[in-house]
Amino acid sequence: MKKIINQAQNVVPEMVQGFVRAHHEKIQQVPETFVLKQKEIAKQVALISGGGSGHEPAHAGFLGSGMLQAAVCGQVFTSPTPDQIFEGIKAVDQGQGVVMVVKNYSGDIMNFDMAKDLAEMEDIKVGTVVVDDDIAVEDSTYTQGRRGVAGTILVHKILGAAARKGATVEELVALGEKVVKNLKTIGVALTGATVPEVGKAGFVLADDEIEFGVGIHGEPGYKREKIKPSKEMAEELVSKLKDAFQWSKGEQFAILINGLGGTPLMEQYIFYNDALNLLNEEDIEVSFSKVGNYMTSLEMAGLSVTMLKIEDDWIKALNEEVDTVAW
Repeated sequence: MKKIINQAQNVVPEMVQGFVRAHHEKIQQVPETFVLKQKEIAKQVALISGGGSGHEPAHAGFLGSGMLQAAVCGQVFTSPTPDQIFEGIKAVDQGQGVVMVVKNYSGDIMNFDMAKDLAEMEDIKVGTVVVDDDIAVEDSTYTQGRRGVAGTILVHKILGAAARKGATVEELVALGEKVVKNLKTIGVALTGATVPEVGKAGFVLADDEIEFGVGIHGEPGYKREKIKPSKEMAEELVSKLKDAFQWSKGEQFAILINGLGGTPLMEQYIFYNDALNLLNEEDIEVSFSKVGNYMTSLEMAGLSVTMLKIEDDWIKALNEEVDTVAW
């Protein structure tokens, strides 16, 4: 294992400390926790998210006006504990309530629900939006139903725009559920990822192998094949999205090409070009695009494709300026 770390057991506290010191003008740490929060919070419903570390810049990179107000950092690939989430809720509640954006993993669901119960005992109104955008497999490792992956970032962005305009907890939950129903993601991995305290890759692919549908914690995908050109990988993933959406010509979508940590931007843009060509052939209108590393999996090489079928004023929300580190 080659990593730029000190002791494996200290990677999360040292990362959190480094992140806060690098971005101290925007972000602060809630004392004695691994909770990071927006420094100055307007009077609005606060948005909180989080999960296991190892997916940076998610979620701390999306703290700021127009997106999240708090991010709770668990240990690597491990849900944060209920008490940490509860501290995050308390730290950002402005009296308007809090909405939690939770990826659909069993540990996350359980721990965020427990934190919600604790908060409601202190008369803090809390709503929950569960993101389950990964169409690759169902009932995979750690998951009942579909996994929550990179599409979560688009949920943060659209809900963040609505919260900043004064939406209530109930309105934000309804909006979040509507966005999630229109949101689908699928990925491909070229290598595994190494959790520092484990010291070896979670799975191994041969030099000439790729695996479609791998999860962001290295959960199994749906098939392994020999490496192929970007165009053919794009055909595989776009065809799966087409089947899932059952789209019609002329429909409007946003697209997010998300690097999993070890894939150069050069390759991400090549893939985006191939995917966009396929969508053009389908007469799909792509009204918003993002390419880059938004929800990674340590050093895993590979990428995911997220598509969001657009309704209402979501494009305007996606294009709104925000004050975050990573958007």
